[in-house]
Amino acid sequence: MKQIFLTIVIPCYNEERNIRLGALENVAHFLNKKNYTWEVILVDDGSTDASISLIEKFLQEHPNFRVVKKKHQGKAAAVTTGVFLAKGETVVFSDLDQATPINQLDILIPWFKKGYQIVIGSRNTKRRGAPLMRIAMARGFMIIRNLILDLGINDTQCGFKAFNRSAALEVFSKLQVYNRQRCARGSTVTAGFDVELLYIAKEMGYKIKEIPVEWHYQETRHVNPLKDSIEGLIDLLRIRLNSLKGVYRTKTSNS
Repeated sequence: MKQIFLTIVIPCYNEERNIRLGALENVAHFLNKKNYTWEVILVDDGSTDASISLIEKFLQEHPNFRVVKKKHQGKAAAVTTGVFLAKGETVVFSDLDQATPINQLDILIPWFKKGYQIVIGSRNTKRRGAPLMRIAMARGFMIIRNLILDLGINDTQCGFKAFNRSAALEVFSKLQVYNRQRCARGSTVTAGFDVELLYIAKEMGYKIKEIPVEWHYQETRHVNPLKDSIEGLIDLLRIRLNSLKGVYRTKTSNS
């Protein structure tokens, strides 16, 4: 069997609107023009709308796509599930709403040949189209994140990240705050998930490259500024505590 070059993991929770708008067709159209082998793993996180029926109809004509159904646990668990099923040498996770268009892969992938093991998208600092409340929350989270963790990364939250396979398996296996036992209710903003991933990667010594990418604001859920900010702060403190305990540092492989 020929080695798959690229796996794209796309979490799905009540994405009927974006599916009907052609988000999956856009991904397929882009990838079908590539000369490398690829697969797309759609991980349905317990959707309650018509997402599954629409995906299953789409799969009838797109054999390189497959769907995995799971109970609702949130984006982190959905992405993690897909990563551990990935067969590609390079593993990418992307949001179904395509806030960062799939064609931005052409910007990220070449950096792996330059020795980087993780390449992440970084949004325009102006965050065009985003409401002022979301911009204020993002900037506040960035300040607090830097004070607590000092990651040295400008944009941890862009939902467009690429890993070589061994780095993906290693980093995702060490998630503690956002492991697959974590529960969720409704659509959630999981700011700490991306932070924990990147913090683990930094602790383990992986080379990370942050690249500016195209980004368009998409409103996916109602934001509760107080609740989301408190939960984000708690997660940052949990990550810091795990770091102090040394649970992220052991590295069993590298590439």
